[in-house]
Amino acid sequence: MAIEELRAITQRCQALQEDAFNGEDFDLFQSAGQRCLEEGHIAQALEIFQDEKNKLCNPKELLLGLLEQVEDACGEDISPVISLLLQPLQTVLMKLGDKKAYSVGLALSTLVNRISTLPVPYSKDQIQQDPHGLCRCCSSLVTFAKPFVAEVVKRQEHSKELKSELLKFCFSCLKYPLLRAHLDQIPKDTEEHSLWLFATDILDFLWLLGEPLSKVFLQQGSTPHALDEQDLSQDDVLYCEDSRACLAYLLFVHYIGMNYFPLVFSPSFLLQCNMTHIEMLLKRMEESMLSKGLDLFENCLLRVEDNSLLHQYLEIKSFLSVPEDLVKVMILCPIEHLRKKSFKILQLYIDKLNAEGKYKLFRCLLKTSNHSGTEGYIIQNIKNQIDLSLKTGYGRKWFSGQRLIPLLHTVLSLPEGVETDLLQNSDRIMAALNLLRYLIIKDPEYENQTEIWTELSRIERDFLKPLRMGLNMSKAHYEAKISSTKQDRRESHIKTICTITAGGKTLPNMTPEMQLQVLQSALFTFDLIESVLVRVEELIEVKGKVMTEEQIGSNEDI
Repeated sequence: MAIEELRAITQRCQALQEDAFNGEDFDLFQSAGQRCLEEGHIAQALEIFQDEKNKLCNPKELLLGLLEQVEDACGEDISPVISLLLQPLQTVLMKLGDKKAYSVGLALSTLVNRISTLPVPYSKDQIQQDPHGLCRCCSSLVTFAKPFVAEVVKRQEHSKELKSELLKFCFSCLKYPLLRAHLDQIPKDTEEHSLWLFATDILDFLWLLGEPLSKVFLQQGSTPHALDEQDLSQDDVLYCEDSRACLAYLLFVHYIGMNYFPLVFSPSFLLQCNMTHIEMLLKRMEESMLSKGLDLFENCLLRVEDNSLLHQYLEIKSFLSVPEDLVKVMILCPIEHLRKKSFKILQLYIDKLNAEGKYKLFRCLLKTSNHSGTEGYIIQNIKNQIDLSLKTGYGRKWFSGQRLIPLLHTVLSLPEGVETDLLQNSDRIMAALNLLRYLIIKDPEYENQTEIWTELSRIERDFLKPLRMGLNMSKAHYEAKISSTKQDRRESHIKTICTITAGGKTLPNMTPEMQLQVLQSALFTFDLIESVLVRVEELIEVKGKVMTEEQIGSNEDI
């Protein structure tokens, strides 16, 4: 039996002098202890380890032995092994006196590395049940680190190396597990949950160790052009991008540690400082990262007043790249609630910019989005800003007159002329036609505040006529396809299968009935576009006649 073998080896080793204890004895002791853990004799093994007679040993050798046990643990054994060995590890480290800094750092990094292999609980049920023991390990880690933090607080000038190791530990914990933890899944009535308390304790540690959260937040982090760690300062290595992003998320989304943060910064400055974190998080693929980036962006924007964010901020790269990343999330993210949230936040961002900022952002997104639905959405926003300008005068400098013309040229055009794929660009085309219809109705020719009447001949040449030709060609093509499909179906009494390939991949087979539905849906879209186009053409004709009659009347008066 493993426990009896461990007792026998322990008793034999107790009789040896320290210099007579060799590597073979240690291997036997370690092997017997490992078998005890594997067979579940944890309590008996701990009793043997805690025997006063067995506490007389070389602390450094025992430390290495205990850490080896931690490193060897895997799978379901990680949590119980760490919980079992933390107290002996703490005792050994406290025996090392003033020279414990390196050993404490080694122990903490070993523990964090092992814990980082445990999956972070995802759902509310997983967070409450903690199936892999990650939450229990986090609670135990805090208890383990507290006496060393207290020592630094008590002896600041004599514990600089220990402080450095503890700071590394805190920032490692921010990176994992806290950056990947789903704190928003923790029920609001259970703020005493171990993950929430762990986040609070880590930020408390930073404060106690004399590391102001404002300093960490304002730190720019390491440059991507640095070749290796020798090119970086100690702060650059310490304040890694992931850790700082997590700190910002805890501060501004959950307000953890906010009592340590000075309330002297303007909302726009906080947004500016957080944009690098938001950009980094939105480029990650994991749901936990994306959701944190969206939450952080939303909370920063909610602090900013509408129409107050100056256009000069768009000269900062992240203020343009972040909305572009939002568009990518809206289009490509497979998770529906994140797509919807990114859409909501993009509108919130637009609302916060001043008129010139909105104008420049619209031009940028129209060039970079390459997605008809997004372009249609931006065009709708342009229409709203023009409407606001005509009704109240707000933003008139940018959404009327000469400055509006380049924007209208971009909107009221077909990307590839007559050959433009009208189905693929239907959202953009419908939004553009609705904008043109609105301008013709709301901005009469005698006022011409938007210069729409000045540019009408060009719009007809570059947009309306090519669109009419494209519609006629597309409708004729699809009507012929429908007739052909119906004829084939009548001639063949067997349901033939239509195979479609997209992007080199074969899609599920389509029956002729399904193919007909797709073709008829396309034809319906063309009819919808044509109905708005006809209305625009009628309005132009009617307005033109009215103006001609008015001009004739005025000439007769003369």
